[in-house]
Amino acid sequence: MRLTTKGRFAVTAMMDLALRGEDGPVALASISERQKISLSYLEQLFGKLRRHKLVDSVRGPGGGYCIARPLELVQVADIIRAVDEQLDATQCGGRENCHDEHRCMTHDLWTTLNIKMFEYLSSVTLADLVACEKQKRTPATIALEDKRRLGPQPRGRAGSEKIPAAI
Repeated sequence: MRLTTKGRFAVTAMMDLALRGEDGPVALASISERQKISLSYLEQLFGKLRRHKLVDSVRGPGGGYCIARPLELVQVADIIRAVDEQLDATQCGGRENCHDEHRCMTHDLWTTLNIKMFEYLSSVTLADLVACEKQKRTPATIALEDKRRLGPQPRGRAGSEKIPAAI
């Protein structure tokens, strides 16, 4: 799987911005200090986030960045895609040349995992992450709700299952 620090840092920085941006723009230097992410790296990430219209920049004294749309409309998958992060569990990048220029026996398994990862990250919004953080639960106890539509469920289930966050 190729989800690297670029995607993780982008999601972390966006969470920080969402948590602190209610009172106005947030300076990248303050996010850098709180999250221990290089300022120059954040500048690169936020340039991409701005081009994808996930954040707005405000110039001048008191300037910084703001989330560009309601938190409920910002999916984790949007953030990861914006910073050019590939979610790919295949060895071949989807080209089906993983085993001596031929498709490997487990290609469908890894392709399906890619689809499931994308579906899950699309089902989690920045609002979900912020709500969990505001509840002050430790990361090990956070269970984000998987909002994908599921088939018929046994009685007593609300139509969703809890999946531990791995973000």
